[in-house]
Amino acid sequence: MTTGLTLLVLRFAFLAVLWLFVFVIVFALRSDLFGQRVRTIPTDPKAGASAPTTPTVPATAAPAAAAPGAFTELIGQPAGPTQQQSGSAPPTGVATRLVITEGSREGMEMPLGGGPITIGRSSESNVVIRDDYTSTNHARLDLRGEGWVLSDLESTNGTFVNGQKVTGPVTIAERTPITIGTTTFELRR
Repeated sequence: MTTGLTLLVLRFAFLAVLWLFVFVIVFALRSDLFGQRVRTIPTDPKAGASAPTTPTVPATAAPAAAAPGAFTELIGQPAGPTQQQSGSAPPTGVATRLVITEGSREGMEMPLGGGPITIGRSSESNVVIRDDYTSTNHARLDLRGEGWVLSDLESTNGTFVNGQKVTGPVTIAERTPITIGTTTFELRR
C-alpha cells in the first residue's frame, strides 16, 4: 500500500513542477512580447522645492528623425515657454556633449540639453544602452548650478565614476569616465 501512496505523491509532485514550468514559460513570453514594466523615476527630494522641474521631450519624438544608432538629436531639451523663462540652456563652462569612449557605440557623441537625462535599457530613456549589465532605468544626469550631477537609480550592477561605484548624487567633472554596463562615456564641452 505504501508504494501506491508514494507513487500518487510523486505524480502530484511531477504535475506541480510541470505547471510551475508552464507558468514560468508564459511569464517569459509575456515579458518578451509586451516588455518589462517601467518603474517611475524618483525625483530628487532635495531639489524638489527649490529647483524648477523641466519636462523632457517624449522618447517617441526625438529618435523618430534619427537613424538607429545615430546620436543627432538634442536630448533632455525642455519644450514650450518654460525654456525661455527658466533659461534651461546649459550655462557657460558646463559640458554640452556626451561622448561614448568605450562600448558598442564608441566614438559617437550627442549634444546635451538643459533638462534631466535618463540612461538605461528602457526605450523611454534619453540615452538607451542595450546591454545585459544595464538596468531598465539605470542612472540620471541632472543639470544643477554646480554642473552635471549623476545619480544611480538603484541599478542592479551599479554606476561607476572614474572606477568608483556611485552611492549617492555625484557632480561630474568634464572628461571624467562614467561606466554603465560595458559602455563608458564622458561629458565634454
